[in-house]
Amino acid sequence: MPGADKSTARIWLKAMPGLFVILWSSAFVSAKFGLPYAEPLTFLLLRFVFVVALMLPLALAMRAGWPRTVTQFAHAAGVGVLMHAACLGGTFCAIYLGMSAGVSALIVSIQPILTAFASALLFGERLRARQWVGLVLGFGGVLLVVLGRSALSGITPMTLALSVLALVSSTAGTLYQKRYCGAVDLRAGSVIQFSAAGVALLPLALVFETMQVRWTGEFMLTLAWLVLVVSIGAVSLLYLLIRKGTATTVASFFYFVPPVTALMAYAMFGETLSAMAIAGMALAAIGVALVVYRPIRE
Repeated sequence: MPGADKSTARIWLKAMPGLFVILWSSAFVSAKFGLPYAEPLTFLLLRFVFVVALMLPLALAMRAGWPRTVTQFAHAAGVGVLMHAACLGGTFCAIYLGMSAGVSALIVSIQPILTAFASALLFGERLRARQWVGLVLGFGGVLLVVLGRSALSGITPMTLALSVLALVSSTAGTLYQKRYCGAVDLRAGSVIQFSAAGVALLPLALVFETMQVRWTGEFMLTLAWLVLVVSIGAVSLLYLLIRKGTATTVASFFYFVPPVTALMAYAMFGETLSAMAIAGMALAAIGVALVVYRPIRE
C-alpha cells in the first residue's frame, strides 16, 4: 500500500539518527575489547579485509552501480582514506598508546563546529543563532560527560596529534562525501572506500607493527561486530544521513556519541556515571535539538 510505504519510510527516516548513534558508539566499546589482542593498524586492516570480502560479492550479485569514471573512483577512494584509514587509524592508535576513549571522543566531538564553519564556506549552509548556541552547548555537554567519568590521562604529544588527525579527517571526510559522492552506490562505494583504506594502512602496519594477532573467541566476536554492525551498518547509515540532511545537522549527531558510549561502558564494564556526566548528557541532547532545526528531507 502506497500510504503504508510512505509511513514506514517516514518512521525509518526518524529512527536513522538514533540507530546510527547507538551503532557508532559501540565501536569505542568494541575497541576496548579487541585492542589487547591485536595492534591498532593490524586490527583495522583485518576489519577492512572482511568488509570487502563480504561487500564485493554482494555488490556484484545485486548488480550495484559502479562509478563510471576514474574521477568518481578517486573521490570514493578519497573518502575511504579520510573516514576509515585516517580517522579510525588515529583514534585506535591514540587509545592503544594510552589515551582514554572518553578523551579521544571529546577531541573528535569538536567535528560539528568545524563542519559548521566549513559548510558555510563550501555549501553556503547558513546557521541560525540558536544553532550556533546548540553547537556550543553540545560541546559543553560532551566535555562534562568526559570530565565526569574519566581523568584527563594518557595525553601526550603523540596521542594528541593522532586524535587531532582523527578529528580533521572525520570532518573532511564528511564534507567530501557530501560534495562528491552523493550519487555513488553505497554497496559499490563501501568496496572502494574500505579497499582504499586498507591500501593506505598496509605500509604503515608493515613498518610500525608486528602484525601478530591472538585469535581468541572474544577477539573474533569483536571483529565480527565491527565488520557487520559498525563498518557495514553504521557507516551506511551515516552516508544515508549525509545524503538526506545538511552536513552540519548530521555532524551534530556525533555529540551524542560520548554520552551513549559512557552509558554502554557503565552497562558493560560497571564504569560509574557521576551527576556531572548525567548533566552533560542532558546538555548535549539540548544542543543537538537546537541544531537539528529542520527535518531530514524525504
